[in-house]
Amino acid sequence: MVQAYWHIGRLIVEDEQQGQQRAAYGKQQLQQLSEHLTREFGKGFDARNLRNMRAFYLTFPNWNAVRTELSWTHYRVLLRLENTHARDWYMQETLEQNWSARALERQIGVLYYERLLASQDRAAVEQEAQAKTTELRVRPEDYLRDPYVLDFLNLPSQTFLESELEQGLIDNLQQFLLELGKGFAFVARQQRISTDDQDFYIDLVFYNFKLKCFLLIDLKLGKLTHQDVGQMDSYVRIYDRHKKGDDDNPTIGLILCSQKSETIAKYSVLADNQQLFAAKYLPYLPTEDELRLELERERQWVQQRLLKKGDDYDA
Repeated sequence: MVQAYWHIGRLIVEDEQQGQQRAAYGKQQLQQLSEHLTREFGKGFDARNLRNMRAFYLTFPNWNAVRTELSWTHYRVLLRLENTHARDWYMQETLEQNWSARALERQIGVLYYERLLASQDRAAVEQEAQAKTTELRVRPEDYLRDPYVLDFLNLPSQTFLESELEQGLIDNLQQFLLELGKGFAFVARQQRISTDDQDFYIDLVFYNFKLKCFLLIDLKLGKLTHQDVGQMDSYVRIYDRHKKGDDDNPTIGLILCSQKSETIAKYSVLADNQQLFAAKYLPYLPTEDELRLELERERQWVQQRLLKKGDDYDA
């Protein structure tokens, strides 16, 4: 079907290039073609879909660049993207992660590509997004997001408990794995880790096969505190000592909270620790403007950290 639609798009473009005015074609010829194809082949050839086929051919004029593993629905979603680098990246990720069209649409809706750009060096990400021919240095922060969008839980905006949040993530584990990103697999819920004199229970444990390490998640309602950071620091140290295998990379800990604290992020071990992270979760799908605001705040925080490191180096 994808190939047939590509050829129809090519014929429409070639007809335009033979002297048809685009506006007139859209109003008259396209409608006539739609009626003819519908009579011959049935549904799927309305004028809007024909315009999508035309856009499909213009976006992928070389058939060899079209991946037939993707459905027409995938391509209709991809055609909405004006940024060529973003479209190529989402296309490649869809192939690698086997995303459904709905999953692809959701990842675009929560600005997955843009959040990835904000999480690491821009030049390095663009290199990966355009070609993916060079294996970049794997860093935990490149696989973690901020914020995480948990709209699939259908939780009320304010009145829910940590236990309800945890249960909702377990009940919607497939969607949560999708939101976590690539390479994650579920390991345990409320996993017990023991020291000589005390037992601790970790809310959620995952393993990332790209990073080759465990991810511990601690769920928190309200604002991030120093106690939350200290607790996760202990969890990671104990896990590394008692659970991590010899061939695993150091365990990373993620505090997932409803509200981050810039003060805690700046004046705690989070600032320089490569194994501890904090991120905000959103119980509903924000608007694009709200997400862009979150990204801008995150960029400013990263820039401040880089400036501080530069000052420390100069000193």
